[in-house]
Amino acid sequence: MAPSARHRTPPTVTLSGSALADSPLLTDGSLDAVAVPVAPGREGDEGLAAGSGTAQAAARYGIDLAELAERSGLTGAAGESSVVQLPRPVGSAVALPWTDLPPRIVLVGVGQGSDTDLRRAGAALARASRGWRAVATTLGDDDHAASSDVARSTRALVEGYLLAAYAQPSGAHKDAVKAAAELVLLGRDGGRAGAAVVAARTAASATWLVRDLANTPSGVKNPAWVADQARRLATRAGVSVEVLGPRELAAQGFGGILAVGSGSASTPRLVVARYTPPQPAAHHVVVVGKGITYDTGGLSIKPRESMVPMKTDMAGAAVALATVLGAAHSGSVHRVTAVLPLAENQVGAASYRPDDVVRVYGGTTVEVQNTDAEGRMVLADALAYADAVLDPDVLIDVATLTGAATLGLGRGHAALYGTDDDLVRALTAAGQATGELAWPMPLSAEYQDSLRSDVADVRQTARDKHMGGGSVFAALFLQRFVGTRRWAHLDVAGTARATADAHEVTAGATGYGARLLLQYLADLS
Repeated sequence: MAPSARHRTPPTVTLSGSALADSPLLTDGSLDAVAVPVAPGREGDEGLAAGSGTAQAAARYGIDLAELAERSGLTGAAGESSVVQLPRPVGSAVALPWTDLPPRIVLVGVGQGSDTDLRRAGAALARASRGWRAVATTLGDDDHAASSDVARSTRALVEGYLLAAYAQPSGAHKDAVKAAAELVLLGRDGGRAGAAVVAARTAASATWLVRDLANTPSGVKNPAWVADQARRLATRAGVSVEVLGPRELAAQGFGGILAVGSGSASTPRLVVARYTPPQPAAHHVVVVGKGITYDTGGLSIKPRESMVPMKTDMAGAAVALATVLGAAHSGSVHRVTAVLPLAENQVGAASYRPDDVVRVYGGTTVEVQNTDAEGRMVLADALAYADAVLDPDVLIDVATLTGAATLGLGRGHAALYGTDDDLVRALTAAGQATGELAWPMPLSAEYQDSLRSDVADVRQTARDKHMGGGSVFAALFLQRFVGTRRWAHLDVAGTARATADAHEVTAGATGYGARLLLQYLADLS
C-alpha cells in the first residue's frame, strides 16, 4: 500500500493581552525575537514612520530603532525585513539595556497597512524567523483602531505568516527543514482578534493541504492514492465520502475519465465528498476539481520541460477537497460537496487517441482532437454528474486547464468564467479579499460554432487552432455540461504553480483557490 501523505499543520499562533512595554514574555526566556513595524513616512515628513509598539520597543531596549531601520536601508515598503542581532555583554561588569530581553529585533515593513501589505509583512516575518522557537510582534495592532479593523488586520497578518511558513519536505533531508517559529501577538486577546486567528488558521491549513497533496511526487500519487487520502481526511473531519473505481465508472458511463486513464497502469477514480451542516443548509455548493495526478500529454505528448511540473496537475482536485474539509472545520451553514475526477494521462497501448469519439456522463459524445486536452474530458464527466445527480445551487470548477490562461493573464490572476454575473462578482470579491486574484473573462457565444463537430455532439478543441483564445474555448466546452446551473470556472494554470517564493506564495504548488473558495462560502448569504 502506498504511504500516506504527511499533511502537516501550520505553526502555533497565540495571543497575549499585555503590551510590549510591560509584557513579561520578553524576560522569561521563551522568545527568540521581537518584531516591530516600520512604515514609509507621511508626505512631507523625513524618514520612516514608527508603527504601533515600535516606540515601546525602542524605550525598552534603549535603541533608536528608526535610525537602525534607515541604516539597514529599509523604506517601510510591505514585505521588507531586517534582523538586528543584539550583542551580549562580556563579563559581569558590563550591563546592557537588553541583557534580559530577546536577542533579536526584526524590523518589518508594513507599507500603508492594507490587507495585502500586512499579508506580505507576515510572510516576511515568517521567513526571517524560520528555525527560531518563538517571536512576539506588534504587527497589525493599532491601539486607536476599531476592534473590527484589528480583527481584519490580525487575520491578514496571521494568514501571511502561516502561508509563508510552509516549506516543502526535501526528500531524505525532510526532517532538516527548519520549522517556522511560534507567533505571539502582543496587545491582543480573545474576542474578534481570537476569531480572526482561528479563521486565518483554517484558511492557511486548507492551503497547506493543497500544497502537500500537489507537491507529492507522482511516483507515489496515483488516483487510488489520492482517493485513499480523501477518504481518510474526510472521515476524520466527519465528511461522508464515496469512491468509484473503474467498474463503477464504466457501469455509470463516465467515459471521459476512463478514456483519459486508459493508457495508465494506475486506474482512475471518482471521489465525492459531502459536508452537510447540522442545521438546514442555506445553499448547496458543489466544487469540482481537475485531478490529473500526472500528465504526459498522452499520445499528443508534451515536451520534457512541460512535463516537469505535471505532478501539480491535480491541484484543482486538491482545492476541491480542501474546500469541503475547510467548510466542515469552520461549521459552514452551506452544504458543500467536492467532486474529484482522478486519472493519470499516460502513453500506453490502450491510450485514447486523437479522432476518437468518447461518450461522457449523460450521453454527450465528444470528438477528441488532442489527448493533452485531457482536463476538460474528466471535467465533462464530473460536471455532467454534478448537474444531473447532485442538484447544486452553485456549481464551481477549479482546474489547471490551459496554458492560454497563463499567456493572457500571467501568474498573478486566474481566469474566471461564469454564467451568472452575481456569482462572478462574488468570486472576484473573494479573490480580492484573500489576495488570490481572479480576472473575469468572456464566455463568447459567437465562438460556439468553432466547437461544432461533424461526427459527435461537440469537438474537444476549436476547429481553427490559429484562432487563439484557448482558455475561452475550454470554458465554452465545459459550459455544455452544466445545464442551467449557476456555474463558474476557475482556470488556475498560471496561479497554481510558482517557480520561486514571493510573499505568501511558496515555490512549487501554491495552493491557490482554497482560501478564495472558503471566503466565498463565508460571504455567501
